[in-house]
Amino acid sequence: MTQHDRHVRTPAYDPDGYARTLAAFEENSPDFVATRALDDLRTREYGRLDRTGQIYLDYTGGGLYADSQVREHMELLAANVYGNPHSNNPTSLASTDLVDRARAAVFEFFNASPDEYAVIFTANASGALKLVGESYPFAPGSHYLLTYDNHNSVNGIREFARSRGAAVTYLPVQMPDMRLDPDRLIEHLDMRRPGGDNLFSYPAQSNFSGVQHSLTWIEEAQERGWDVLLDSAAFAPTNRLDLGRWKPDFVPLSFYKMFGYPTGVGALIARRQALKKLRRPWFAGGTITIASVQGEGWHYLIDGEAGFEDGTVNYLMLPGVEIGLRHLAAIGLDTIHTRVMSLTGWLLEQLHELRHSNGALVVRIFGPLDLVERGATIALNFLDPDGEPVDFRHTERLAAAANISLRTGCFCNPGAGEIAHEIPQDLMAGCFKSDTPVSYAELYEWLKRNGGKTASTVRISLGVASSFADVYRFMHFAQQFQDRGAGDYGPLPALDPHAASEPDAA
Repeated sequence: MTQHDRHVRTPAYDPDGYARTLAAFEENSPDFVATRALDDLRTREYGRLDRTGQIYLDYTGGGLYADSQVREHMELLAANVYGNPHSNNPTSLASTDLVDRARAAVFEFFNASPDEYAVIFTANASGALKLVGESYPFAPGSHYLLTYDNHNSVNGIREFARSRGAAVTYLPVQMPDMRLDPDRLIEHLDMRRPGGDNLFSYPAQSNFSGVQHSLTWIEEAQERGWDVLLDSAAFAPTNRLDLGRWKPDFVPLSFYKMFGYPTGVGALIARRQALKKLRRPWFAGGTITIASVQGEGWHYLIDGEAGFEDGTVNYLMLPGVEIGLRHLAAIGLDTIHTRVMSLTGWLLEQLHELRHSNGALVVRIFGPLDLVERGATIALNFLDPDGEPVDFRHTERLAAAANISLRTGCFCNPGAGEIAHEIPQDLMAGCFKSDTPVSYAELYEWLKRNGGKTASTVRISLGVASSFADVYRFMHFAQQFQDRGAGDYGPLPALDPHAASEPDAA
């Protein structure tokens, strides 16, 4: 906290006020009261949050692990000997069993039939998406259709499509709720190019605004001849994805977003029928039955999962996937969903009602103001009394001083950010005129200087260990922005022009 911040009018934390607010909230939220077991779980499994005074509001960036997950995994590794699974010796077979158990746990958790789906382990959701992009049979006559509201790892597939002559079409989301026009979507789905392979990609839940896009689009697209890639990275941690009911062709996941540990392990859940269409541009150890260097192109890919799992899977970390999925299943995903949505509803109401003395909004929320078809992620900007957004560096500094972990930036979702902040194409084009890469800092300053626009948003998100105390503390923090103008925050730290292009990759 800077010397300037110490003299700012910050509302004092009132324990009695908290108790009264909690009592009123519980009286009006019987669904939340039914999730009180999660308060005990937080004390037992996530007690380090309260011991260290952390207010964690970045679950869309990364989930939190329970103490027992790490303990069980370490005990397993300490008690046994595991070797590279590509063999039939005793330690290799022990590792193969761990991999098989992790794969079976994924099938069970998502209610996916092993006869219909394959589970391909990757490094993360981005790795799963790259597998699809590099292997999908894009060609002249093919079409890649996707929404503005997509993570950059989904956007990146367009480079494979364009390089092979396929058409690429983006569908914009619309303000204020940041949803697609369903009629316009159907019009584009009806424009499928006959004879070509066509891929439609969208997120089940936006990692930017929390909007949940309709799962019915899966069937509507497939009935019209499209393959469907459903990005579930932001959806799966607090929502049930039943692959016995919904049948997307490709589902990328990052397990750390679901239960925190281990990092470095994700998956592509793919329908076996769709998997047969993919053509890998290379092969690696573990992906082929046999290969020869004496004939050009002599190799045979293994059918199913193994043909897409390059090299040796992360076999010592995969037991952590089984443990983490079992942990979520024991809590109950429906219980987690009920709790986070109750807290999200309270937050949305309180943030929207927060006003400056002149009646102006303190907070602008990007996305739905109610709980209809949305998740526990809220995108917002703090505003000064004149309606101008507070620079994200002030928000970051004040949040860090309050031990609040939130996220700022564009969250690797430039399309949603461009719609939310009304950044026109010609203004963005000015950042792409040079062959020299433009940093995020330079983009931020360019938009501010040339169009009075911001490229940065504040994002808060809830998860398995979230409590009412967390959201109450955030509202207490938000009150600091009331009646403060741009000059009331002190000097801004300089933006580093050589910083990474996106400081907020999620």
